[in-house]
Amino acid sequence: MADPRDPVADLKQIAFLLERALEPSYRVKAFRRAAGTIAALPAAELAQRTAAGTLTELAGVGDVTARCVTESSAGEEPVYLRRLLATEDTPLDESTAAIRAALRGDCHAHSDWSDGGSPIEEMARTARGLGHEYLVLTDHSPRLTVAHGLTAERLEQQLDVVAELNATFAAEAAAGAAEPFRILTGIEVDINEDGTLDQKPSLLGRLDLVVASVHSKLRMPAREMTPRMVAAISNPHTDVLGHCTGRLVTGGRGKRPESEFDAELVFAACAQFGVAVEINSRPERLDPPKRLLRLAVEAGCLFSIDTDAHAPGQLDWQRNGCERAARCGVDVSQVVNSWAIADLLAWTAGRSVPAR
Repeated sequence: MADPRDPVADLKQIAFLLERALEPSYRVKAFRRAAGTIAALPAAELAQRTAAGTLTELAGVGDVTARCVTESSAGEEPVYLRRLLATEDTPLDESTAAIRAALRGDCHAHSDWSDGGSPIEEMARTARGLGHEYLVLTDHSPRLTVAHGLTAERLEQQLDVVAELNATFAAEAAAGAAEPFRILTGIEVDINEDGTLDQKPSLLGRLDLVVASVHSKLRMPAREMTPRMVAAISNPHTDVLGHCTGRLVTGGRGKRPESEFDAELVFAACAQFGVAVEINSRPERLDPPKRLLRLAVEAGCLFSIDTDAHAPGQLDWQRNGCERAARCGVDVSQVVNSWAIADLLAWTAGRSVPAR
């Protein structure tokens, strides 16, 4: 008999690959739920139930997940996992792969503190497993109630949780159990209709990085949207302009047209104030469109290639943004999350761009 595999790890990997492929959330949750149930099971009971074929008697374990656990426990790669792995990747071309390899972190990700689906620790450990040195936690601000946006009080509580997790990651790295990794504190703050930011300035000043995005009145006329965006860009707390057009090109929420604004003026403001333009990698966003991304390149903007992940498997979507960056001539030295963490933090603290 082959040596047993880790059935919990196999179930989690299946969930990760399903998330990355934008499979229905109920399917992803089924594998994550089964992983949680199996992880809590004593080894002896797992072996007994696997041999007796009674895994499906457990809450959260169905026929498909039970079959995966049985195959994994027997030392076999689950058939379900093998099929996903066989169809998961389209090879990256050389220029796209070079940008992806240069990225050290992700500056836009959500947890279950707002509208994400997983705990902070799970998001962070997945990011570390992908080779990241850091992940910026950017849950929503209070105005976005539909996404359970963080009040000032909840955000302060989150900062304490992040500090505790970072202490754990530092200890693991010191013991040689893992590569160095750090969660950076942040927020995806709403840009209000008057261009102000939806959080206390004193609290924004405590964060490592601030992504500012428009989430309301997306059909505002360009004559109103442009000054709204420029006001937010000129705010000293803004580091990254998130998904600038707000468009949706596909997905469960349907399609949504681009917001209208004077792109030349907005990108000129980003260049002037040292604010990075986000290259959002979500398949339903792919924002900004390539014509605007080329315009931002011509304006001399900085960029941040982010996933806007709301689940662990989505953290591997950066390849989408890297492909668009490569096609539009983005210089990787202008991509802020290709910088070492010290350079990134020096930039957010005082707009100091590292020498290249």
